[in-house]
Amino acid sequence: MKASWRLLAARLRAVLHLDDPPARIALALAVGVFISCSPFWGLQTILSIVVASIFRLNRAATITGTWINLPWFAPFVYGAALKIGGLLVPDPAGMRDAWVTFLVEQPGRMSWGDAVALFQELSFSLLIGTTVVGAAAGLATYVVAFSVISARRARRPDASASRPRRAA
Repeated sequence: MKASWRLLAARLRAVLHLDDPPARIALALAVGVFISCSPFWGLQTILSIVVASIFRLNRAATITGTWINLPWFAPFVYGAALKIGGLLVPDPAGMRDAWVTFLVEQPGRMSWGDAVALFQELSFSLLIGTTVVGAAAGLATYVVAFSVISARRARRPDASASRPRRAA
């Protein structure tokens, strides 16, 4: 029974690349967090698998990073992204603020045509804002994950050194 658990653990490590260096796992997690801040709801997991496959990152860590942005965090993430995007993308006519005010004050009066106009007005600033927020969150995730993974690996004894060798 013990041998089967070891075999299962070895196969999981091979599939999940848990033996990757801490920098690679932290990078994969950070890329996932960056993707989780993107406005592409419903496509984030698929996008993270594609990006992890293209760049040969740890898929499990990338997906985990993507799933960190839980639905109850999303209003804060996207609110901050809209605010930052609004600061970075000029709106001389003030249309963006007018649309947001209309949406907040009279959400029941919004028609499909209004929704399309709102989307057109906010989409670019949202994309810029989520890029900035995602980059900051990804960088913070990388720093924290790298230090935690490195510290944990430094504390654990080397499993291969403690294993007895077979005679040839």
